[in-house]
Amino acid sequence: MRSFGPAAAPVSLPVASAVPAKAHSDWETLRRLFPYLWAYKWRVMAALSFMVGAKMANVGVPLLLKNLVDAMTLKPGDPAAMLVVPVALLVGYGALRLSTSLFTELRELVFAKATEGAARSLSLQVFRHLHAMSLRFHLERQTGGMTRDIERGTRGVHSLISYSLYSIIPTLIEVTLVLSLLAVKFDIWFAWITIAALVIYISFTITVTEWRTQYRKKMNELDSTANSRAIDSLLNYETVKYFNNEEFEAKRYDENLERYRRAAVKSQTTLSMLNTGQQLIIAIALVSMLARATQGVVDGRMTLGDLVMVNAFMIQLYIPLNFLGVIYREIKQSLTDLEKMFTLMEREREIADVPGAQPLQLAAGDAAVRFDHVTFSYDPAGSAGAAKDKPARTILHDISFEIPAGKTVAVVGPSGSGKSTMARLLYRFYDVQQGRILIGGQDIKQVTQASVRQAIGIVPQDTVLFNDTVEYNIAYGRPGCGREEVEKAAKAAHIHAFISSTPKGYDTMVGERGLKLSGGEKQRVAIARTLLKNPPILIFDEATSALDSANERAIQAELQSVAHNKTTLVIAHRLSTVVDAHEILVMDAGRIIERGTHASLLAQGGRYAQMWNLQQSAEAVTTV
Repeated sequence: MRSFGPAAAPVSLPVASAVPAKAHSDWETLRRLFPYLWAYKWRVMAALSFMVGAKMANVGVPLLLKNLVDAMTLKPGDPAAMLVVPVALLVGYGALRLSTSLFTELRELVFAKATEGAARSLSLQVFRHLHAMSLRFHLERQTGGMTRDIERGTRGVHSLISYSLYSIIPTLIEVTLVLSLLAVKFDIWFAWITIAALVIYISFTITVTEWRTQYRKKMNELDSTANSRAIDSLLNYETVKYFNNEEFEAKRYDENLERYRRAAVKSQTTLSMLNTGQQLIIAIALVSMLARATQGVVDGRMTLGDLVMVNAFMIQLYIPLNFLGVIYREIKQSLTDLEKMFTLMEREREIADVPGAQPLQLAAGDAAVRFDHVTFSYDPAGSAGAAKDKPARTILHDISFEIPAGKTVAVVGPSGSGKSTMARLLYRFYDVQQGRILIGGQDIKQVTQASVRQAIGIVPQDTVLFNDTVEYNIAYGRPGCGREEVEKAAKAAHIHAFISSTPKGYDTMVGERGLKLSGGEKQRVAIARTLLKNPPILIFDEATSALDSANERAIQAELQSVAHNKTTLVIAHRLSTVVDAHEILVMDAGRIIERGTHASLLAQGGRYAQMWNLQQSAEAVTTV
C-alpha cells in the first residue's frame, strides 16, 4: 500500500528534533490565554461579581447558625421560642443557602459563553496555523500525538478556567472573609492557627505536586506515543495485513501500554502520599481549632453558637482544600497542555507571504509558467533538517524552461529525477534556493500563496480522499457548486457510470483516505474535482497511472480536451501519454538532458528514444 504522503517524499531529519521547543513559564502561558478571555470582559466581570456574592452568602450561613444557636438558649416555655426558631431557621437559613446556589449558577451561566468562546477561538487559530504550515512539517508530524496534544490543550482551557475561577479564586475570597471574622470576633490565635494550617497545607501540596508532575508528564508522553503508534498502525491497515503482522503491531502497542501502566501506577502511588499528608494537616488544624473553641466555651469567653460557627467555618474552608491537590495538579497539567498547544502555534511557517504581498493577477490567456535557473534542495546546508556532517543533496540543478500560455509541456525521466519536485515548487510547498518561478511574469514568491494555488489545479499520483461522500470529494474542487456541476465533472472523468451503479450513488461514503475505492476510481475522482475547479494552469502528475489501458485512453483524450488553451505541466512515466505535448523535457538526476517534441526526440536517438523503445517492447510483450 502506498504511503499517504506525496510520492518520492524527501528524506530529512525531523525539524522538531533539531529545534527544541522553547519552554514557557506558567505565567507566560496564562498571559497568552488572557486575551482570549478578555474578549468577553463584561461576562468575566459579571461572573466575578456573582462569585463574590456566592461566597458572602456562604460565609453568612455559619454566622446565622451562631445567632440561631445563641437565640435558642431560652427558658423552657418561653413564648419567644415559638417565634424565633421557625422564622429565623426557615427564612434566613433557607435564603442564604438559596443565594449561594443561585449566585453560583448565575456565575457559571454567565461565564459559559466566555469559556466556550475562548476554547473555540484558540482551537480555530491552531487549526488555521496547522494548515498554514509547510509541507515539510506535515511530512514529519506524528498525527496521533499531535491531535492528542491539541485535544488536551483545548480541554485544558476548560479545566484551567473551571478550576481557577470556580475553585481557587472563590476559596481565596472565602479564606479572606473567614480570617477577618475570626480575628475580629475572637482572639488572634484562631486566625493564626488557620493561617499556619493553610500555609503548611498549600506548601506541602505544591511541593509534592511539583515533584509528582514529572510522572504525570511521563504519562502524557507515553499516552501520545501509544496513540500515535495505534493510529499509524490503523491507517496502514492494509500493509499490516499484507505482511501478516497483526501480532507484531499488537505487541508493539502493548509495550507502549505497559510503559504507560507503570507510569500511571507510580503517579497513583505519589497521589496517595499527597492525599494522606493533606488529610493529616487538616485533621491537626481542626482538632486545634475545636480544642481552643471548646476551652473558650468552658471558660465563658465563647458561646455555644461561637463553637458551632467555628466548626462550620472550618468545614467550609477545608472541604474545598481537600481538593486543592487535585485542583493544583489539574491546573498545572492544563498549563502544560496549553503550553504544548501554544508551542505548536509558535512553530514558524517555513513558507510565508512577504509583507504586503498582492494576489496573482492573470489576464485572459496570460498564464505562462517559467522556471528561471531554478536550483533546489530539500535540506539546504545550514537548515534545521540538514545533517551537519553531510553536504546538501541538490534535487534540481539550474533548471530553465517555459510553458507558454495555453500550451502543454511534459516532463519525463526515471524515478528520483526531480519531476514531482517541480509540481511542489510550482505550488510553492517549498521555496527555491536559487532562481525564480514565474506565473504570468510574476515571481510566485512575491504574490500570495492562496492566489497561486487558486490558479493551479492538480491531479496527483497518489490521491487521498476525505472520509465523506463521493459528491463531497468531487465538489471539493469548487465548494458550493450544485449536483449538476458535480455530475458533469464526473462524466468528463468517466466515473459517473460507476457512481450511479452504487446503491447510494453520489452519497456513497468513500472511507478513510478513500480506501473503499480502487486506485483507478480514486484517481478519476481526483480528475473530476480538478476539472470542476477549472483553473488556468493544470498539473497532471502521473494522472492516469492507476487506470487500465481502455480507461487511460478515454480519459487521456478527455484530459487533452480539458487542457486545450490551458497552461499544462504533465509529469509522466508512460511516454505514450505525452506524445502530443508541445515540448517534452527529459530529466535525469535533477537536470534537463534533452528537450523537444516527440518526433524530434525520437529522431535524436538519445535517452528519450531509448525509453520509448523499451516501453514499446514491454507493451508488445504484455499484449502477446
